[in-house]
Amino acid sequence: MLKIAVGQAGGPTSVINASLVGFVDGLPDQTQIYGIMNGYQGLVENDLELIEGSGLDWLRSHKNVPGACLGSGRYPFTPDSITKAVLNLKERDIHTLVFIGGNGTMAALQKMSEAAASMNYELQTIGIPKTVDNDLSGTDHAPGYASAARYVSLSVRDISKDLEAMRNFEQVRIIETMGRNAGWLALAAGLLKQSEFEGPHMICVPEVPLSKERFLAQVQDIVKENGMATIVVSEGVTFDGDSQVQREVVKGRAVLGGISTEMERLIRMNMGMTVRSENLGMNQRCAVWAISDQDRTEAYEVGNEAALYVKKGMSNVMVSIQRNQVIGYNYKLKSVALEHVANDGERLLPQEYISRPAEFYSWLEQLIGDRIMRYPPMWRRRAFDDLIQHQPEFRRSQ
Repeated sequence: MLKIAVGQAGGPTSVINASLVGFVDGLPDQTQIYGIMNGYQGLVENDLELIEGSGLDWLRSHKNVPGACLGSGRYPFTPDSITKAVLNLKERDIHTLVFIGGNGTMAALQKMSEAAASMNYELQTIGIPKTVDNDLSGTDHAPGYASAARYVSLSVRDISKDLEAMRNFEQVRIIETMGRNAGWLALAAGLLKQSEFEGPHMICVPEVPLSKERFLAQVQDIVKENGMATIVVSEGVTFDGDSQVQREVVKGRAVLGGISTEMERLIRMNMGMTVRSENLGMNQRCAVWAISDQDRTEAYEVGNEAALYVKKGMSNVMVSIQRNQVIGYNYKLKSVALEHVANDGERLLPQEYISRPAEFYSWLEQLIGDRIMRYPPMWRRRAFDDLIQHQPEFRRSQ
């Protein structure tokens, strides 16, 4: 009888459970499915549970539920813990290991495969892609990203509309997104922008160096032109090559956050404007109302494809979404070597998307779905122009 261990690792997404259900639905009957509790930690600590009968019904009921129903989290995967994980699988006679995750998950799967081979233990390893940051190599995009991008674009548009109404009182809002070293989520904030006068007026991504002097000059120019500025910044952005702003370090991993607060302080000290900073927070990866139908469909499909790889005996591979370059949106699922994914590292924003955002938005709009209310354009009337003219000259400290 086929025995399989499957787990979820890293930060959850709003559609990660759809991938798990797709995988389980695609497995042959009579397969013994062991759920790995709490990601790689459960694998190392031998916390695996046989899921059958009502347990499978319970698992399938999470198809449209955010979070990770098996538990996820982060765990430092040392050589000793990798060896222990392989021994735990060997103890149960499990020869197939499947994980849903991002860069770190795929790298860990590759290490598991190498460790098992060195121990003369046959182990089939398959990765199912997942990340809200979209920094996973080997795939056009990863399930989870489109829904997060949809949330960011909708939220930033609405926050900017609110600021538009309050611009005689408040001039600047700075909105921080997830993304670590890649600006895919931050750049998505501008997808629904319909004119140059609407927010976001500035998007800062980690791939582009930023100086404090240039930042302040841009803010002043934007406010003089529009009477307000909505600024979006990825959590991994740095000023003048400094270190990324960290909230804390948990289990050896830096938890980023706070660059928006630093920007707020900088503007307040140097320009005397009314400014506030906001963090879009965890809703980016768990807001059910913002889920993209296309994202959920693809999440299920990559899980189902992974089950097909199990039946075909494929190993050391990750399911990849490959976009066909034709009119409209078409894609196919292919396998890509885990080694390739691990060696390529983080997938950053291509330069062409940074310099020509319209190309990026054309790429993105097919993923986030069409159930979006379109707002009327901003009304540029004379009273508004007078408002700008009577704004005080903003001071700059020397």
